[in-house]
This record gives sequence, C-alpha cells and structure tokens, in this order.
Amino acid sequence: MMTHPLRCRCGRLKGEVAEPRKGSRGVCYCKDCQAYAHALGNASAVLDELGGTDVVATLPKRVRFTSGVDALACLSLTERGMSRWYAGCCRTPIGNTMNDFRFPYVGLVHSCLGSGDAIDAAFGPVRMRVNTKSAEGGRPKAMPLSQAAALLAFLPTVLIARLDGSYRTTPFFSADGKPVAQRRVLTREELEAARNSV
Repeated sequence: MMTHPLRCRCGRLKGEVAEPRKGSRGVCYCKDCQAYAHALGNASAVLDELGGTDVVATLPKRVRFTSGVDALACLSLTERGMSRWYAGCCRTPIGNTMNDFRFPYVGLVHSCLGSGDAIDAAFGPVRMRVNTKSAEGGRPKAMPLSQAAALLAFLPTVLIARLDGSYRTTPFFSADGKPVAQRRVLTREELEAARNSV
C-alpha cells in the first residue's frame, strides 16, 4: 500500500498517510483557517498569498503516527469549533477534525506533508477552492466542476466508513470517542488577537 510521510517542522511528531491518491485536495480561504494559522504563530508557513490553506481531506483511518504522538495537541477557536490538531513542540498544524469521531474526516494541512512538489506528486493537484470570498488581496478562481467531482468521489468513502464502523480507527480519538489530547478552546482575547491578525 502506498503511503506518504507526515511530520512536524522539528521532526518530533512523525507519521504517514495511506493511499494518498484517495484524498481530496483543496484550498480553504475561510477566516477561521486564517485565524488558526495566526493563533499558532505559523501564518507565513501555512497561508498562501491570498490567505488560503492547502488541505488534503482524507479518512482518519488512513493516518498513522509512528513517533512523537505525545506532542500531539488540539485546540478550537470556539467551544463549538472544529478540533484543530497540531504539534505542540513546534506548533506545526497537522489536521482538522469534527469534534465527534463518528464523522470520519480529517483535513490534513499541507505544512505537515512536505513541499509543494511532493504534495502534488502524492495527492495530485488542488481540485477545490472554498470560501473564496474571505480571500485576502484578491479573489481566487472558483473550480465548480472539479470541486463537484472531488466531493462526489470523497463523500461515499465517508459514508462507508461510518456504516462499516471503520470510523473508530483514528489516531485522534480513543476507542470511546474521547480526543487523545485535551482540546483547548481559545479565550476570547486570544481569538480576537488571532482574528485581528488576519
């Protein structure tokens, strides 16, 4: 089975992504993704020139950590916000999940997957651009046809994982559905500072 390496910037947290071609790659320009990058102090390494985050949507069961899992940390911008996983050692974003592990999705952030060429070779080209109205300094071109095709290809895998129970295989949650790292919600002051940095 083909795999692609995953690692934080300092190399403490390492892992791999199985079947990278089954992922669905897109760029998200939403204010929350931008605020998250600023909250970690990694905006320049995460966001593109228009404030977009390159993300690979895949199933959590395809992600495996091989070392440094004790460095895995989790935060949310708000109490109801997504669980945003990162390496606490060097604050490298890893991926975003729903708070309920029964929804089998993780959006892996490009910063843990290597350079642009390596990501292109493993996961293929960007096929979606979402929340483009929140882009900074311009409007990225929408990709409605390839976006629809990518979603139609990916959504059935989410449904199958839910139905066959494989959603329980995840490095982000324990067998009883609790996050493997305590989720920290930003304070109002921290969130305001992150959003003001956008």
